[in-house]
Amino acid sequence: MIRMHTFRGMAGFVASALALAVSAQAVAGTVTTDGADIVIKTKGGLEVATTDKAFGFKVGGRLQADYSRFDGFYTRNGDTADAAYFRRAFLEIGGVAFTDWAYQINYDFSHNSGDSDNGYFDEASISYTGFNPVILKFGRFDPEFGLEKATSSKWVTALERNAFYDIIDWTNGHQNGQGAQISYAYDNLAYVSAGAFSKDIDDTEGDSVKQFNFRGVIAPMAEAGNVLHFGVNYAQRSLDDVVGADARYRSRLGMRGVETNGGNDASGVGTRPVFAGSNSAALEWDDDKAWGLEAAWAMGPFSLQGEWMKRETDSAGPQSDLEADGFYVQAAYTLTGESRGYKLGRFDSIKPANKQIGAWEVYYRYDSISADNDVAQVSANFTREADDTEAKVHNLGVNWYATEAVKVSGMYTKVKTDKVTNINGDDDGDGFVMRLQYAF
Repeated sequence: MIRMHTFRGMAGFVASALALAVSAQAVAGTVTTDGADIVIKTKGGLEVATTDKAFGFKVGGRLQADYSRFDGFYTRNGDTADAAYFRRAFLEIGGVAFTDWAYQINYDFSHNSGDSDNGYFDEASISYTGFNPVILKFGRFDPEFGLEKATSSKWVTALERNAFYDIIDWTNGHQNGQGAQISYAYDNLAYVSAGAFSKDIDDTEGDSVKQFNFRGVIAPMAEAGNVLHFGVNYAQRSLDDVVGADARYRSRLGMRGVETNGGNDASGVGTRPVFAGSNSAALEWDDDKAWGLEAAWAMGPFSLQGEWMKRETDSAGPQSDLEADGFYVQAAYTLTGESRGYKLGRFDSIKPANKQIGAWEVYYRYDSISADNDVAQVSANFTREADDTEAKVHNLGVNWYATEAVKVSGMYTKVKTDKVTNINGDDDGDGFVMRLQYAF
């Protein structure tokens, strides 16, 4: 288990490195080294590296402070509730050692990643790049599944990724396990990755749950403002002999504040419905599989993207197999004319051309979830009929990239469900989220 004292030691090392870098700039005289010259950069965090690029490190991070209000389906009784929380509060340390080794450590002070036993790490990985363009990666990191997940949370267009990602959260979340991944990139035109992971979930024999992920991308056009992107994804894990395995098909439907860490959420009033499945110890499950297709097109300041996903969970008991599919379609336009960046199978940041007014982006996204279900459920917050369930979510938002580091966002979300309601009987709801982000 990774304890907090580990992080304190790491933080002490970083503090010492920072002090050394600052003192080197502040004290008069000549700074020398016993090897290659050192270059220090302070734009976008602190970066220190040798001129031969054999050694170096960068200290950065991101802070995302959210406030949201929501009503109707999003709350147990349909009344208005709100939430103010840190969606992410990362300290990020990454670097290169001995030319061919890279490392990345991201610690989440908002506690939305990890836990108290394993440390609140979003990532703690080591990569070997000596076989470039083949990269070997080891440690704790998110398995790859989907275009929106591949895009950094700093630069994903909407405030929350699409609603179906919650249904398949195990496919692209590390869940405190560790894994190994091999990836290959052909310029900016093609990308393939495959990984095997050991999750922090054990079966009755003490053997951890094993997971396999695959992602493949081709991009005939692959530069900012000129993108044509296609991708395919697959993930599988075995829940055989796992008592109380979490096979819930549930989603926050774009409104994180109904249940989150990092501050105050709806405090048990928020509705996070289960469209199908259960985590009951009385039920047994077998293979859990997910598929995904992704596509994107960008021309100048306009971009269009979408993903289709499907999940199937095989039953190993008397209950029925589970199945659900979903998709989203998103259109975005930068009013000030800038194009979204693109690199290695994912979208990147928008960099303001005008330093006075920044860059302004508007977008609309439509999410859809459909799940096969034949079991009724009544919980403290929602009611589900013994019938197939659905949800449709509309998201309309604006992003202001005030600088390359500061982003201010607002998003309105409207949800409509079928065969699942809150306790009050509401099958629709509205929500609004605002975010202030600083990334360095």
